[in-house]
Amino acid sequence: MQSLMKQPACSVQARVGTTMGRRVLVVRAQAASSPAVESISGVRPEVVEAISAARHNCLTATNLPLPNRRQGKVRDTYDLGERVVIVTTDRQSAFDRLLASVPFKGQVLNQTAAWWFQQTAHIIPSALLSLPDPNVAVMQKCKVFPVEFVCRGFMTGSTDTSLWTHYKAGARQYCGNSFPDGMRKNDRLAANVITPTTKAEDHDVPISPKEIVEEGLMTQEDWDTVSAAALKIFAFGQAEAAKRGLLLVDTKYEFGKDAEGNIRIIDEVHTPDSSRYWLADTYAARHAAGLEPENIDKEFLRLWFRQRCDPYKDAVLPEAPAELVCELSKRYVYLYERITGQPFQLPDLDKAINDRIVANLQKAGLC
Repeated sequence: MQSLMKQPACSVQARVGTTMGRRVLVVRAQAASSPAVESISGVRPEVVEAISAARHNCLTATNLPLPNRRQGKVRDTYDLGERVVIVTTDRQSAFDRLLASVPFKGQVLNQTAAWWFQQTAHIIPSALLSLPDPNVAVMQKCKVFPVEFVCRGFMTGSTDTSLWTHYKAGARQYCGNSFPDGMRKNDRLAANVITPTTKAEDHDVPISPKEIVEEGLMTQEDWDTVSAAALKIFAFGQAEAAKRGLLLVDTKYEFGKDAEGNIRIIDEVHTPDSSRYWLADTYAARHAAGLEPENIDKEFLRLWFRQRCDPYKDAVLPEAPAELVCELSKRYVYLYERITGQPFQLPDLDKAINDRIVANLQKAGLC
């Protein structure tokens, strides 16, 4: 079992590259001082070296020779009619803001999601058609339900829509679920729950199943079908994570209907961006001691910003230190290898990512 330990996440201390997004930060505040990052062990030395070398060759923007481009928080989508080409970039998003660019993040998310799509096909089909490039997925076009299905197994979180944020403020009813008094942060829930949110470009809003149907966002039949599938996928993911010494704490899914009316899961499944993972073997002892669980996701970066600013309201955010960015990349790669059992394939760092993507899309006959 791997553990986290105090050590430098990478040797390079240069500034993080410029990020993109709808909320442009013209000026960046100087990075606040931080203690040594708890660095995860078990990542191959060549991967650590490549992360340092790739910090200034991240995929922060795309401009492919394809029509109908739409930029999201992390993904750029090109609408080809019956199909969509989705490019997962290295942009790091949290608190409805873009915080940094993380080496290899896009590749990890894209390939992790593809692995889970295959593993969960017995529960519900996905929209995935092919992966012509490590950062690119070709998906069957679907009419997306305007709801994110957030599945939770623990009382935790730090964002405005997190369960713990609302619970500690006094809420005992949340998104149609009831919670007892006396719970502590990071407690395990008595049963998995769904806390849906509206799917918005700028800020997601919690909503109950009753409101979803009443507002016409989904029919009752579709809600029943999709919510049941979401809980089955989540339970399956938890079981698979447990086999690997991990706790799948919470996650989010998106679903849609294809042209034939079939419901499919889209976007991503159980990636370190959409999900929270804790190390199982240290959870109980750390929780009893009042310590945060050891995590393999972006929560430590969220907490770093929470401790230094109001990431929802401050116009200027502190710059995430290089060691945090490198550490996040290491954790993403580590999680990919631990979940899939496959070694992460390092890309050619001498080739610009956009050029590589265009070449691979041309080989696939997409442009």
